[in-house]
Amino acid sequence: PPVPCSERQLGTGNGAVPGEQGKQEKSVKRGNWGNQIEFVLTSVGYAVGLGNVWRFPYLCYPPHGISWGAFMFPYFIMLVFCGIPLFFMELSFGQFASQGCLGVWRVSPMFKGVGYGMMVVSTYIGIYYNVVICIAFYYFFVSMTHVLPWTYCSNPWNTPDCVGVLDGNLSSRAALNITQLLNSTQKRTSPSEEYWRRYVLNLSDDIGNLGEVRLPLLGCLGVSWVVVFLCLIKGVKSSGKVVYFTATFPYVVLTILFVRGITLEGAVTGIMYYLTPQWDKILNAKVWGDAASQIFYSLGCAWGGLITMASYNKFNNNCYRDSIIISITNCATSVYAGFVIFSILGFMANHLGVDVSKVADHGPGLAFVAYPEALTLLPISPLWSVLFFFMLILLGLGTQFCLLETLVTAIVDEVGNEWIIRRKTFVTLGVAVAGFLLGVPLTTQAGIYWLLLMDNYAASFSLVVISCIMCVAIMYIYGHRNYFKDIEMMLGFPPPLFFQICWRFISPAIIFFILVFTVIQYRPISYNEYVYPTWAISIGFLMALSSVICIPIYAIYKVCRSEGDTLLERLKNATKASKDWGPALPEHRSGRYAPVFSLSTESHLEVQPLQPEKGQNEAAAASPMQGSNGSAHSQDSRL
Repeated sequence: PPVPCSERQLGTGNGAVPGEQGKQEKSVKRGNWGNQIEFVLTSVGYAVGLGNVWRFPYLCYPPHGISWGAFMFPYFIMLVFCGIPLFFMELSFGQFASQGCLGVWRVSPMFKGVGYGMMVVSTYIGIYYNVVICIAFYYFFVSMTHVLPWTYCSNPWNTPDCVGVLDGNLSSRAALNITQLLNSTQKRTSPSEEYWRRYVLNLSDDIGNLGEVRLPLLGCLGVSWVVVFLCLIKGVKSSGKVVYFTATFPYVVLTILFVRGITLEGAVTGIMYYLTPQWDKILNAKVWGDAASQIFYSLGCAWGGLITMASYNKFNNNCYRDSIIISITNCATSVYAGFVIFSILGFMANHLGVDVSKVADHGPGLAFVAYPEALTLLPISPLWSVLFFFMLILLGLGTQFCLLETLVTAIVDEVGNEWIIRRKTFVTLGVAVAGFLLGVPLTTQAGIYWLLLMDNYAASFSLVVISCIMCVAIMYIYGHRNYFKDIEMMLGFPPPLFFQICWRFISPAIIFFILVFTVIQYRPISYNEYVYPTWAISIGFLMALSSVICIPIYAIYKVCRSEGDTLLERLKNATKASKDWGPALPEHRSGRYAPVFSLSTESHLEVQPLQPEKGQNEAAAASPMQGSNGSAHSQDSRL
């Protein structure tokens, strides 16, 4: 009989099963991007962050001891064969299911631990990432003065070794030359470096000596978390509007600094150091490991953020095009920022009379030592300093938005009931408060040691392991043919052959060999002359293990809870895709995801035709229907 109008309105007359309306309502309440530009800008802001300014350059800087000319060879190989393919995989994964990093694992429930591992990684990164943002806030506030406080060496925190660019003390310059002749190993420091180490951080002598909490940094940490929360108070509806400014303005300031940097004396020396290959170190496994780590770190692979952001896309959005654009933009920004910072390092090396490799700290010290030093040379330097650190804040916030949204979306999607969907703002507030409290130890005098420890271990090769397992689970457990058909149903075309080969063979193989070589040539981290103690490195390994260990723990749990008499049956049931896996909205569930319209026993009895012969004739004349398994069933056989 004809489908009643009420049923068509409820979504049960268009091929959807009863209850699909609830899914559609949930998707609407979950939110979507206002337009495609918001998604692209958010993704660029997520990928292009502080890592492009301070993490990428110091990979081309001692103690690594390899220039950009040699580092970029493995870097581009990792980008083409690992970075872009996995970026596309995560975008398509989240967009197809419209779920966060936990909900997407309905594709193979046993591997839901991969989603939990992504949440752990995002938690670690979110904690220390906002600390770097808070330091940028601090520099932003102290730049609002007539003279930048790190311009001269006449401050109480300066040492006799300090040599300022603008001191104008000829006797000091002469003394410097004599000292270099008599003792070439003596270390000379800039006022910006001493301001960073001796005043802002008030650095302690050991990672275990926390000392006091730096109250100015603590206050700025609170400010940064408040800003992040306010921008995410309405989820992607509010953050999507903010990125129009946060994702574009940094390029304006970076270009201004580049133009000023290449006009400085000695800038060419720094740029040549950046470009000159050191091929003797290219076979070092650590270089390849750093290249892979930076790709995953910079593009945001295995953080869960890409899956989360793509889950708010329209189902038929061309995420293949987006992945190419965003990946290339991100890596080009890293290279561009390297030119800016090494032109400044070359100028500082020329002034201090030392090699480029001995100018400044590695790590965030490059952003908070080298850049501020150059800012003192610009006319109206406080104005440029305010703009520069405002740029750093925007770069950091663009990434921090997605990190926080990843955690909130995973929690809300996992619970999934009406109550928590309506109270998503309170979930966001709770995550922000927890992040602030966990970041307090990083504002102590030993905070920079802990920050670098988390950066090197918690969010380094654990990302590579998680990405590799995700790739294997989708390609070999769920099945590459199934996934290729999913993408074709979503985009209208299957993934290109190159991506199919990378997903199945090349990417997992490269990642596996990098892990093996890195274990063989592992060296403990250090911060300048400070060597981390064994117990601190052990904590670092535990942080790295805490995200990876989620995968086997949840797999064991899921196998134990699955149905089956034998272990093999339990494994099959645990890895088999859930019944609710697939597109979220009923109008997109076609082909093998098309639900079969079936009635209950009671309903079947109630709708028996009054004229059986007439009903049979109509059924015989009816066109075949497409079943959920792709086979055709005639109307009479279904009845």
